[in-house]
Amino acid sequence: MIEGARKPSRFEVDRSEGFGERLLGVLLDRAHEMPPQLIAPLVAEEVARVGGRDLSILLQDYEQMLLVPLLGRRLTVGDPEPVEDSPAGEAFLSRKTVEVPQDGSVRMYLPLLDGSDQIGAMAVTLDSVDDDDRRLLRRLAGLVADMIVTKDAYTDLFFQTRRRAPISVAAEIQWSLLPPLSMTVPQVEVAGILEPAYDVAGDSFDYALNGDILHVAMIDAMGHGLDAATMATVAIGAYRHTRRAKTGLSQVYAFMDKAINEQLGPDHFVTAQMMCLNIATGRLQWVNAGHPAPLLIRDRAVVDRLESPTTLPVGFGGEQPTVSERILEPGDRLLCFTDGLIEEHQTGGEQFGEEQLIECTNRILRDRTAVRSVVRGLSHALKQERGDVTSDDATIFLIEWRGGDADHLATLD
Repeated sequence: MIEGARKPSRFEVDRSEGFGERLLGVLLDRAHEMPPQLIAPLVAEEVARVGGRDLSILLQDYEQMLLVPLLGRRLTVGDPEPVEDSPAGEAFLSRKTVEVPQDGSVRMYLPLLDGSDQIGAMAVTLDSVDDDDRRLLRRLAGLVADMIVTKDAYTDLFFQTRRRAPISVAAEIQWSLLPPLSMTVPQVEVAGILEPAYDVAGDSFDYALNGDILHVAMIDAMGHGLDAATMATVAIGAYRHTRRAKTGLSQVYAFMDKAINEQLGPDHFVTAQMMCLNIATGRLQWVNAGHPAPLLIRDRAVVDRLESPTTLPVGFGGEQPTVSERILEPGDRLLCFTDGLIEEHQTGGEQFGEEQLIECTNRILRDRTAVRSVVRGLSHALKQERGDVTSDDATIFLIEWRGGDADHLATLD
């Protein structure tokens, strides 16, 4: 080497394009203009290039009970598979590839992850599987998930697959408001679920991770139907507007209160809870506006309620709220919920109540660890405990704080 010449880095040594990279590159290059219905045929073609066949793309339904096969050219379509107790469901819940040996072949189930949000699973059969196949198919599944989420913004194809029952107009509005149902980064994980999925009206939640601060809001608009959905829309819109203006929690409450009052009048209100969690330090701040207190979970059991001063629900013109604070310990979880979860009762019977909620939560925590799995299991178990009755919206949102940092993700090994 000529003295003084720059030594090439290891990233510059080999610029050749591998077989797997070419396959992924074709999909990525065509993704921008590809109509949604052509995703499946191209993916099937790429799977065939590595010896795969019988491609299935399964999407989670709105009740989070089933993985429903997407219809499309060159796709293998069977019956919906349960999220619980199926290989596809195991891949979906664990976010890991599941391999099922068959007669002279292997059926692979790969999670479809948009970021960390689980949207479904992809299944493909190969005669044999090596590490190169696993790596390529895992990356292909990730790209397919990203394409589905991107295309979902301008097609009804994926919505129609996920819908397993008639849906109300109010529920249509609410689902369009929601952020992804789950998010995972090294320091924190969140997951939420709404019931009844096809008739929810006044409940909603929202979150955003801005730097080291996780912002969370949970609301419950009074009433039912379109009126409640309208209030929820105004409340979430006002919350996002003032959150993005980087105002404090007291100002967030005041702005939401003014928006509901001015747009809908003094006889409309929304109970709400707004939080800020520093994911680097565990410092939690929150404001409670007539909402049930969250439950603190530590070592897989409910240990406390986050009691705090409350102000009037949003829309009633309450005084400036008190901002409460608490320092969490790594591994702590916060279970937030709306009152429909504990006030439900069968005709002539007692309300379900918070004590039963805590008992059921502790029971679920003994069997499950993953945040998304706990949320799903808890919501479905509570619905069964209530006799499958959900006359009011019943929403759960779970936060797990882990601490640490994510700097290692920004460096190349």
